[in-house]
Amino acid sequence: MVTGSSRRPMSALNRKLVRDLWHVRGQVLAIATVVGAGIALYVAMLSTFDSLDLTLRTYYDRYRFGDVFVSLERAPLSVADELARIPGVARVDTRVVVDVMLDVPGLDEPAAGRLISFPAGGRPALCDVFLREGRLPEAERPDEVVASEGLARAHGLHPGDRVHAVINGRRRALFIVGLALSPEFVYPIRPGEILPDEKRFGVLWMDRRALAAAFSLDGAFNDVVLTLMPGASEPDVLARVDRILESGYGGLGAVPRALQASHWYLANELLQLKNSGAYVPVIFLGVAAFLLNIVLSRLVLVQRPQVAALMALGYSNHEVAWHYVKSSLVIAALGAVIGVGAGAWLGWAMTRLYTLFFHFPILLYRLQAGLVLQSVGLGVLAAALGGIGAVWRAARMAPAEALRPEAPARYSVSLAERTGLGRFLTQPARMIARALQRHPGRAALSVLGIGLATALMVVGTFTLDSMDLMMDVQFNVAQRFDVMATFVRPASAGALDDIRRLPGVLAAEPFRAVPVRLGFAHRSRHTAITGIPRGARLNRIIDGPSRVVELPAGGLVLSAMLARVLGAGPGDDVAVEVLEGERRTVRMRLAGVVDEYLGMNAYLELDALHALMREGGTLSGAYLQVDKAFARELYSTLKTTPQVAGVLIKDAALASFDETMASMMRQMLAVYIIFAGVIAFGVVYNNARISLAERSRELATLRVIGFGRGEVSYILLGEIAVLTLAALPVGCLMGYGMAASMMSLLETELWRLPFVILPRTYGFAVITSLGSTIASALIVRTRLDRLDLVAVLKIRE
Repeated sequence: MVTGSSRRPMSALNRKLVRDLWHVRGQVLAIATVVGAGIALYVAMLSTFDSLDLTLRTYYDRYRFGDVFVSLERAPLSVADELARIPGVARVDTRVVVDVMLDVPGLDEPAAGRLISFPAGGRPALCDVFLREGRLPEAERPDEVVASEGLARAHGLHPGDRVHAVINGRRRALFIVGLALSPEFVYPIRPGEILPDEKRFGVLWMDRRALAAAFSLDGAFNDVVLTLMPGASEPDVLARVDRILESGYGGLGAVPRALQASHWYLANELLQLKNSGAYVPVIFLGVAAFLLNIVLSRLVLVQRPQVAALMALGYSNHEVAWHYVKSSLVIAALGAVIGVGAGAWLGWAMTRLYTLFFHFPILLYRLQAGLVLQSVGLGVLAAALGGIGAVWRAARMAPAEALRPEAPARYSVSLAERTGLGRFLTQPARMIARALQRHPGRAALSVLGIGLATALMVVGTFTLDSMDLMMDVQFNVAQRFDVMATFVRPASAGALDDIRRLPGVLAAEPFRAVPVRLGFAHRSRHTAITGIPRGARLNRIIDGPSRVVELPAGGLVLSAMLARVLGAGPGDDVAVEVLEGERRTVRMRLAGVVDEYLGMNAYLELDALHALMREGGTLSGAYLQVDKAFARELYSTLKTTPQVAGVLIKDAALASFDETMASMMRQMLAVYIIFAGVIAFGVVYNNARISLAERSRELATLRVIGFGRGEVSYILLGEIAVLTLAALPVGCLMGYGMAASMMSLLETELWRLPFVILPRTYGFAVITSLGSTIASALIVRTRLDRLDLVAVLKIRE
């Protein structure tokens, strides 16, 4: 064996490399496309994350988004000076913020509105708005408002139009003079909900003096936003703010930016995008490495005499190995060009898609050089791993060994024939059975490759099943009400009788929601405890997909995600700091944890919550079952009911989710499916081409001795069909395992998808793999028909 270094020019090997790759250009392009698919997904998803993060930070900076947010009952403006003196506070901006009922033209159902004060003759110091259209309200015109763009676009509203609002018990016309966006409502969602519905929720900015006068807040405020100095201690500032505002001013607890509703939802979406971007492409690149290993291994096997000749002529083992390494690198380079280009375009498109649901006034797409280099590096790594086996075999091959032809395969009757099944097989079918048995390793690799393609289709589509189950459990099993009505302020038990007398109400169940801060060990989280009566039918607590949980008499029940955030488990004592009424802090036993799919929730039995609050039958609202025939009349009544602050219509919320977030998820999944389909075709096509190359002499011989084209095609394509059918259940099993391993990456504080794969998903994956097999078979069949019998048979024994 020649092991010394050589200064022989490498141009001959380079020419050989070009010829070799051109000879198998179909496989090279297929593998490069698979590599490119993995790189494209990696570039697209992480560049989208980076671009959205950059856009968000730029938007927050330009429009002075706050660091700390506090709602309270009422405080004089002089308290703002006290807040400004807290060490670490950079700026304080007080506001008047009120939730009202809206009557929007053309909408039968009532909509919820949030009125936010706007300083007369100036801009807000913090949380400024981007004016998309029109102008700002004028101080001398108290009924002018600027509307959030989402609400206006959902109803075709423009400057000059008007909406009506129930303000402090009176119906009042508000004239829209402008449309705006705010960094505070990038994800526009009404308080206490987890699904956006811009058709039924909007923000209106109104002159401060007019809004304060309507709610008796002249010289006072009920909402404040703060920004912090660089290096300030956020926990310390939050604690000091709470000490000032909780004593006598009804502060509901300072909330950091990380937990501000809009930012929290958006951060969870970005986290899911980032996690998926780091996992899914790795699967694609792993399949590419597997394909490359098969192709290069076959190339080395076919070129045994050439390898021997090169070594005999003085090329070292390293030079021969480097020759085959370059084959991998060329394919990786081609895949990188395809992947980076496609990924940049797809990333830009995905960023634009996100901005349709998350409202930014600007769009900054950025593809960093570091991400490009990282993605190319992953492609090269996949190529290197795929080719390492073939390179190792080439480097270890001795010239004398390589010059000998490969030992002939051992021919024998197949297992099917030995068991007596051979009499049911035609002669071509027996040849297929013998060929598969003769090369069990090659058959196993083919089954694995096609199985991986099938698995990718399962991974690309199973989240639709999970999302459908999540929504079915939430809106059909747990929430069996039609309408949820919330009161302006906690009401007496008699309010439930008033609700029951409304037109169309068939049944009504009360609930009580109390804002709290839950704490365990060193962790805490703002939330609300919801109290529902025992035996509730319209809003039930569900553990997992179907188990109904009856709330214990006095214990606290948390959703699994909230319990995990707090680090608490059943039996632990949780600190409950009530942020309403007497503002007591008590310790309560965590009686149970329920596996809910949406949000982070806390529950108490209604009587136990009343006891905690030391109150009678106080209610925050009611769940209603409604006669659809009277729905319009009910909605009209609710619009003008002063004590009702908000109405959630379940069917409308579900439809809104389907139009927004579900639609976006489906478009994202369509991208996965397309790329998975590309890989499925690449795997099957490579398998078919390799089978044709390895058996070309055998098939040509059959043609010469009298077999027709159809019979020869039946032998080759029948073998591929058997391997594909064997691979389908294997692929479904691998898809199940891959999907299960992804679940933790898809989990956020916003939602947790249940793990379920429906038969339709397996069916789709199987049909796609079969379609790829048929398409590949048709292409290979045309090459088989053009097989040069003389050229194939003129090889050295």
